[in-house]
Amino acid sequence: MAGKDELTESLNDLFTSVSTMVKSELQGTNNHLELLEKMNLRVAEEYKGFGDVASGLRVFVEQLKSKSGSFDQYVQQIDAIEQQVTDFEAVISVLDNHVSLLESKVQSLYQQPPTSSNN
Repeated sequence: MAGKDELTESLNDLFTSVSTMVKSELQGTNNHLELLEKMNLRVAEEYKGFGDVASGLRVFVEQLKSKSGSFDQYVQQIDAIEQQVTDFEAVISVLDNHVSLLESKVQSLYQQPPTSSNN
């Protein structure tokens, strides 16, 4: 019977060792799963924050669109003024050329000696 007791004790030790090993493996897997769960929660919080930022940006863009819509009329007025200034510059250029021509004619008249009509 001593051999049977030793075999039973060895099998018990083997079973206990295998059981301990499996329990350790399961605990390690459980730890990994808990870590993954925590990481997933953290990532979900980050993405929620990104969602809030994106929502805020969307509202900001909508506000900018409405403001830019009100600026369109001013842009059109500025374009019209710019065209008027361009036209005005062209008129000034023509007048400047005309004044320069008149000035040169006046100078040439003053440089010519007066002609006497009493000859």
